[in-house]
Amino acid sequence: MGEPKNDRDDGFRAFIVAAWPRLLRTAYLLAGEQYAAEDLVQSAAEQACASWHRVRRADDAYAYVRRILVNRHARHHRRRPPELLVDAVPDAPGTEDGYRRSDQRSALLTALATLPPRQREAVVLRHWEDLSDSQAAAAMGCSTGAVRSHAAKGIAKLRQTAALRELTDMTHIGGQA
Repeated sequence: MGEPKNDRDDGFRAFIVAAWPRLLRTAYLLAGEQYAAEDLVQSAAEQACASWHRVRRADDAYAYVRRILVNRHARHHRRRPPELLVDAVPDAPGTEDGYRRSDQRSALLTALATLPPRQREAVVLRHWEDLSDSQAAAAMGCSTGAVRSHAAKGIAKLRQTAALRELTDMTHIGGQA
């Protein structure tokens, strides 16, 4: 009647330990605060554990759980306005993020927090997670056209952010572009 409980537990445990840093980074970019991101990943992990037999059979277990994460975030934001991003985005253990020490990162995260939730989701999934339109659409539960529209509007709004324009202009003036 299926695999033994210990094997299921070990399989889920191995998956969640490996996926946690990426899920936490995505959740932070979506939620805007460390504690909210941790809560979001924890609730997605609980749901994934409860339906581990379906997650395990999926073509891409990480994509399945990321979809749970995005759905939970979307459900949460229907009730609450987005919060400002103020902390650094958490990185995977043992990796160093070059943007952490830059003013660009802070300006970008602050600008990202001003986007409406669906635009923020599209920008994060397309540009941070580097998903295709169809993969982002699957994670967001919408059409590829909607992803393109949300991402384009979000990027256009980010381009209009004064702090980001200043940083871009300074980079070009400094000859670092």
